[in-house]
Amino acid sequence: MPSTALRGELREQESLAGYTSWRVGGPARRLYRPADLEDLAVFLSQLSPAEPLLWIGLGSNLLVGDEGFAGTVILTQGCLTAMRLDEPGRIHAQAGVSCAKLARFAARNDLVGVEFLAGIPGTLGGALAMNAGAWGGETWPHVRRLWTIDRGGVIRERDAADFSPGYRQVSGPSGEWFAAAELGLARGDGEAGMTRMRALLDERAQRQPIGLPSCGSVFRNPPGDHAARLIEALGLKGCRIGGAQVSEKHANFIINTGDATASDISALIDHVRDAVELGTGIRLIPEVRRVAGERL
Repeated sequence: MPSTALRGELREQESLAGYTSWRVGGPARRLYRPADLEDLAVFLSQLSPAEPLLWIGLGSNLLVGDEGFAGTVILTQGCLTAMRLDEPGRIHAQAGVSCAKLARFAARNDLVGVEFLAGIPGTLGGALAMNAGAWGGETWPHVRRLWTIDRGGVIRERDAADFSPGYRQVSGPSGEWFAAAELGLARGDGEAGMTRMRALLDERAQRQPIGLPSCGSVFRNPPGDHAARLIEALGLKGCRIGGAQVSEKHANFIINTGDATASDISALIDHVRDAVELGTGIRLIPEVRRVAGERL
């Protein structure tokens, strides 16, 4: 009989500021870091069906309110990181593997096509959930099979055709979260792939405010245009609310200058979106997921 004893780490009233790339966010009622996928399945099977759940990988593209989260956070950061080469051209990776690590693993095995992932500041789980992309590449064209887990702890194997990816969004079976994926990649020159990654990361460092707390790109690019161009054209670079500021380096980044609250950042997102709509007629759609909950 499978063990029902938990092997992961459970914390209560845990501040989420240390788990999000903006470095803001109030406490979670509970935070669980599973030992592995099997342990996560046991933990989920023991939760109340009514318990609110929030999944956090590296915490990018996520804004948790100052009031915190009145539920349970599942943390995949530092766990669910198993990765292997299954067969020629196929990589099996769990949801907690960082995008950068996956890109390097592919290149070391002379597989190409996912070099763009080196510049995505998140995990594979997040990349799957939002069809993350950069420099002309996207995640889902490489997905072949997936493994999901539901809140009852049931793990399912699914075909990529069970999901419908779009621009920075993916729809599929409800009530399931990505646990792992198999990616199909072309054989190629791994050293050339590493060189391309280094070039992309150099370009990223020159154009984006690397090293400052941000979530990555705040808004999706509208069809035929770039959110950063629209924001900059309206003179919004450097605009501040409290400790939150539109980056002087890249207008589609909002940075925490050191003392920002989640409320500051949220207000600045709304201000930029409204200003762009008023000035251009284009309503920008945030990539950021905003999570608010009752004050604990």
